[in-house]
Amino acid sequence: MTDANVTAYPSTKPPPAGPEGAPPTARPRTLIVTDSLAKYFPLRSGFFETSARFVRAVDGVSLRVREGQTMGLVGESGCGKSTLGRLMLRLLDPTFGRVVFEGRDITQLSQRELRPLRRRMQIIFQDPYSSLNPRMTVREIVGEAIRIHKLAKTRDDEEARVVDLLEKVGLRGDALNRYPHEFSGGQRQRIGIARALAVEPRFIVCDEPTASLDVSIQAQIVNLLVELQETMGLSYLFVSHDLAVVQHVSHRVSVMYLGRIVEQAEAETLYAGPRHPYTHALLAAAPRPDPEHKRVRLVLEGDVPSPIDPPSGCAFHPRCPRAIRGTCDRETPPLAEAVAGDGHKLACWNPYE
Repeated sequence: MTDANVTAYPSTKPPPAGPEGAPPTARPRTLIVTDSLAKYFPLRSGFFETSARFVRAVDGVSLRVREGQTMGLVGESGCGKSTLGRLMLRLLDPTFGRVVFEGRDITQLSQRELRPLRRRMQIIFQDPYSSLNPRMTVREIVGEAIRIHKLAKTRDDEEARVVDLLEKVGLRGDALNRYPHEFSGGQRQRIGIARALAVEPRFIVCDEPTASLDVSIQAQIVNLLVELQETMGLSYLFVSHDLAVVQHVSHRVSVMYLGRIVEQAEAETLYAGPRHPYTHALLAAAPRPDPEHKRVRLVLEGDVPSPIDPPSGCAFHPRCPRAIRGTCDRETPPLAEAVAGDGHKLACWNPYE
């Protein structure tokens, strides 16, 4: 994303949605929380055999998403962001840890018990070209979940709901009988958003929803998601490697590195003063719309370590300019508040002040 396009995004985020009758500043309730969530994928040593080694895609992640708010999740490609999103929806079963949705531990539920919850948890996929069935019309794509969950009494009622959803996402109702190949990438992503909204969800994982779109279209999709959150009270986990997008849509941001959360704070706090060296490097490398506010460029040395054999201690220490020999390479820092009660959490032995 170029500097010129940063201002295309909304400059303000929607106010936190509190309980009915509460003032706008009241802290909203927690909708979904993860507790030490992990996913290890076993490596195969042969066609039928698995070895004792694992890919630690997600390694003990704890975070919470509040009602009507957006938790941004950023990090380099391959750090486990998308896997975490799928774990939160139980599209993948965790190796250990818990996901608590609406006060209920969903990691212990069978697929039959999960089915009623599916309509309240949805996902918007990254690639609008491969996520839509090319053999289905828009009416069938968006209406499928309505039929499965029996949300319409008649076919006419179903069609009316589909038309209403298409209009909500900025498409015309006459698109009903067209196929995905007849639409542009941005229009296909709008269809994917309409499909996610069809079952009236409360929580949506946005898995890099703008990554495969042109820059001008990215801004439109981001604006649409913010508008839908304001009008429908949605909660998002917004997964992206685009720091500019995350800054403008998120209330709180988590920074992920090699399967772990290394920093977590309110969006304004984190972008104004990153404290973890990895976050500092990410933001220093991002383009700035205001040339008067420049950050010192911090170039990270080396490559991202393998999740199969992560380094001992802090996984970032081989690339960290502030690593303390004998501490960072031996002891894993916990994710904890640097100052009690400020909500800014760090997993670092030697953070920036």
